[in-house]
Amino acid sequence: MIALIDYGAGNLTSVRKALTAVGAPFFTPAAPADLAGASGVIIPGVGHFGATRAITEDWRAAILASVKRQTPLLGICLGLQYLFEGSDEAPDLSGLGILAGRCTLLPPRVKVPHVGWNSLSTRRRSVLLEGIRDATQVYFTHSYAAPITKAAVATTEHGVRFASAVEGNGVFGVQFHPEKSSEAGLRVLRSFVHITTSAHP
Repeated sequence: MIALIDYGAGNLTSVRKALTAVGAPFFTPAAPADLAGASGVIIPGVGHFGATRAITEDWRAAILASVKRQTPLLGICLGLQYLFEGSDEAPDLSGLGILAGRCTLLPPRVKVPHVGWNSLSTRRRSVLLEGIRDATQVYFTHSYAAPITKAAVATTEHGVRFASAVEGNGVFGVQFHPEKSSEAGLRVLRSFVHITTSAHP
């Protein structure tokens, strides 16, 4: 069963609906120890990086321990940014540091926040994006974005090119909102569910 972490960052209800739509078994853990038996972990979120302050040290430790156990982890929007070392949006806060680099503000020459549909440019084969064609449109809402590193499996351009999907060693993240991205988004969630069942048959 997938653990959907609730730290008050906004889009939990819509993610729950999307997981239900794809037939995914999930629960909202009440305590960090509840992650021990999860087949996968999802960190959702929308809004300011400062919202991650609610993920206390015991939760951080439990999330990192689950990654060490090779439990698949998916970060959505703010959840993706939290996989990195940090964000200029809240310089005093650390991300999980699973992925190298920091998130930065999108350039002021374009409309910020970046809200609406935009295309994915796939970079290499991705388990998470299996069946998602290059240039597929998905839904974004964010002002800060992750750097393009070797973990990036897809990029998107809005004033600057940024990592819109990352993947590596059982850790996954999408800057877009799969729960608001129609069939393409549901396909991404189905892929993550398949990943969790493969990791924990």
